[in-house]
Amino acid sequence: MKPKKIQSPSSQTIRPSANMPVLHPHAAGIDVGSVEHFVCVPRDAVPEGESAVRSFGGFSGELDKLVEWLRSCGVETVAMESTGVFWIPLAQKLEDAGMEVVLVNARHLRQVPGRKTDVKDCQWLQQLHSYGLLQGSFRPGQDICCVRSLMRHRQNLTQSCGREVLHMQKALQQMNVHLHHVVSDLDGETGLRILDAILAGERDAGKLVQLRDAQCRKSTPEEMVAALQGDWRAEHLFVLRQALETYRHLLEQMRVCDLEVQEALTKVILPDEDEAAEPAPPNPPASEKPRKKKLFHRRKTGTGLRQDLSGELARICGVDLTQVTGLNVLGVLIIISEIGLDMRRWRDSKAFSSWLGLCPGNKISGGKVLSSRTAHVVNRVAILLRTVAPAVGRSDTWLGSFHRRMRARLGPAGANTATAHKLATLIYHLLKFKEEYIDVDRLLYEEKIRGKRLVRLRKQAEELGFQLVQKNQAP
Repeated sequence: MKPKKIQSPSSQTIRPSANMPVLHPHAAGIDVGSVEHFVCVPRDAVPEGESAVRSFGGFSGELDKLVEWLRSCGVETVAMESTGVFWIPLAQKLEDAGMEVVLVNARHLRQVPGRKTDVKDCQWLQQLHSYGLLQGSFRPGQDICCVRSLMRHRQNLTQSCGREVLHMQKALQQMNVHLHHVVSDLDGETGLRILDAILAGERDAGKLVQLRDAQCRKSTPEEMVAALQGDWRAEHLFVLRQALETYRHLLEQMRVCDLEVQEALTKVILPDEDEAAEPAPPNPPASEKPRKKKLFHRRKTGTGLRQDLSGELARICGVDLTQVTGLNVLGVLIIISEIGLDMRRWRDSKAFSSWLGLCPGNKISGGKVLSSRTAHVVNRVAILLRTVAPAVGRSDTWLGSFHRRMRARLGPAGANTATAHKLATLIYHLLKFKEEYIDVDRLLYEEKIRGKRLVRLRKQAEELGFQLVQKNQAP
């Protein structure tokens, strides 16, 4: 497929501004599509009479021609919209060619009127990028991208395992066998042993209950006997067998994926330690009770990690993030695969939390706050931190006390977001300064909050003409 030379009429040509300074004279803009890419280069980069806009196909050979044309035009930086996954092969080829790639959020450009063609899109991208008006999206290095792709694939495998467990539950329910109601997890040790016995032909509920694990506390043996009596229909047993086989096949796929993740972690390039001279903020007061070190828990069943990657994660992070309340090895692995290791991408913890979508909004007009809702950001790290927030709230730590206080004031959803913001700040600090996490004493934290409340109450009482008196103190 030969590249098309777009001969745009004068009515479609975007005129450059005479008042805007050009910061990137060797910039190009690409409108990315599924089968065709439209590319615009600076007007003075092509001979007189030739169009500055060309279109290339999506095949690998066409992408190579696109890169060669940009090289011949002297392009050094390229702006493109991050549309789906179509931009990834092109961005990788451009980066390998030594060009800077700026990924632009399509939502930041779609509100501009008058651009309804692919030609105008690439011209508009090139013009805005030449003026330095485009802000690139975050993308980690190739080593972290490799880990991220594997972890996202692992998440898909986990979701597929969940669907197969639902298929097993449905087959049991249709046979009126309530095994999933008397065990905590159908894919636990007790559940899988009983399912294997059922598919092997065992129908005696008394013998099935003997396969119950000693630690099973969901129900009594008598309740399990009653729940394991049903109508054993052949078609539902067939569905149950296939769902269980698929579930175990997915677990094997996940085990192989975990080995690939472990191999990818060994190839992660550590960031340069050139911020050693920057002083770190002082540590909070430590708890008097030594905190018990979290140990790696190896599950025999389920979708948990089979390999102990805590040592490898501590090596590449420079700090043990699993010491933070609510974070385990799998959670830390997800966080590192999404944000990388170099915290210099964000100017401070506030910018990092805002990028995660964990900060209040600031829509203000005419001095009136129109909305303070958090921005709608789909980020796997933010989802993870919000997910672990309720468990943090049940812990006997200062973070748990903070979650409970926010829950009383903001409700469950607001408390989860506020706690996720706290966790994001801790993660940013630990990864940037490489300091060991020291847990704050919960009693000292609550005493500090109590002191702030007393100061606020005394101030309010003074404004109203009253005097605040302690209950066990004489007036």
